[in-house]
Amino acid sequence: MILTQTPEPLLAHWTQSMQRSVLRQMIAVVSRPGILSFAGGLPDPALFPTTDYAAALSHVLATDPKALQYGMPYAPLKRHIVQLMALRGVACTEEQIFLTTGAQQGLDVLARLFLDPGGAVMFEELVYTGAQQVVAPFLPHILPVSTDLAEGMDVDEVEGYLSGGVRPSFVYTIPDAHNPLGVSMSQARRERLVELALAYNVPIIEDDPYGLLQYGDWRLENRDWGESPISILQSLPLRALNDSHVFYLGSFSKIMAPSLRLGWIVAPEGMVAKIGVVKEAADLESSALTQRAVAAYLDAGHLPGHLARLREEYGRRRDAMLAALYRYFPAESRWTEPQGGMFIWVELPEEMDAAALLEMAIAQENIAFIPGHAFTVPGRHIHNCMRLNFSNCSEEMIEDGIKRLARVINNC
Repeated sequence: MILTQTPEPLLAHWTQSMQRSVLRQMIAVVSRPGILSFAGGLPDPALFPTTDYAAALSHVLATDPKALQYGMPYAPLKRHIVQLMALRGVACTEEQIFLTTGAQQGLDVLARLFLDPGGAVMFEELVYTGAQQVVAPFLPHILPVSTDLAEGMDVDEVEGYLSGGVRPSFVYTIPDAHNPLGVSMSQARRERLVELALAYNVPIIEDDPYGLLQYGDWRLENRDWGESPISILQSLPLRALNDSHVFYLGSFSKIMAPSLRLGWIVAPEGMVAKIGVVKEAADLESSALTQRAVAAYLDAGHLPGHLARLREEYGRRRDAMLAALYRYFPAESRWTEPQGGMFIWVELPEEMDAAALLEMAIAQENIAFIPGHAFTVPGRHIHNCMRLNFSNCSEEMIEDGIKRLARVINNC
């Protein structure tokens, strides 16, 4: 006998306030057919290395029977990641590399490693929404820190908290090509942030999805797009400054393809076993097939040329969007000029409401973006800002889209 009138199962306390992120809600709305979208954070699928990756995957399936079995983290892939980290200016060993099912899982694992229920975490006031979702089950106290659009996280505010006796479980930051702001932290602020972490014994989670997608100053003429990745790095990652308190998150999502769901943590060797125990509770291990296929792709030497192509294409699109903003947007507006990544942050005149503007832009011009309030931490609110993505549209679409968006703004 099946009872049909029963109460709903009791859920964990934290789920009572659980809701889908504002960003995800908006993405569903602005992804309708016919919309020219600057909203997502997507790489261009036309630039995925489909042919070379398919060859690598076929090779693995034909030659490696362990590819479809449970297995230990794949050591050859770790060796390649050590080389990738060297391109970022970071010296590390295979023993310090921990493979994850995407960088998002890496962030989740580290949050569970460091954060007790009701503990404190330090976020920038405008932060990647996935970070807030990761800590939500812990019902944490969020310590908001402002971000300067020229130099990044305000380390004076960080020091103010720490010197006042506050001890967050960790500080989370995206120092290079910040999502959503596009700004990269100055070298002086990086050094000081690491000094504070050491002085007050607070770990830093450094999220670096865009570190190998750097384009240099958009105003420079005769840019050499074929230069090596290391030659255009603007600043060293935090992990290059310290190997005891900085936990680095890397990912193949933006440099190869998101659906690979393959990332890594660089951590002190003594912490790797503990990280492994936390991850096992989630999914036991990351895909052995994907690990081997990506390693085979890297073995074949495709990545340097692929990265050069990405930097060229995304760099030109970044340039096209910035040039269009200068041509068409109101003079009272201001925006970041990102050195890399996929986003430009725009501050409109104070009297404008970006949420209302989005509705008009979709209705009048079939143009979409993400209003800035989607990225704010609890207790903070902004109304006149937007995040624009330039990686997933052609230069021609960017020119047309910014012109149309400006028409809506100027008619308000």
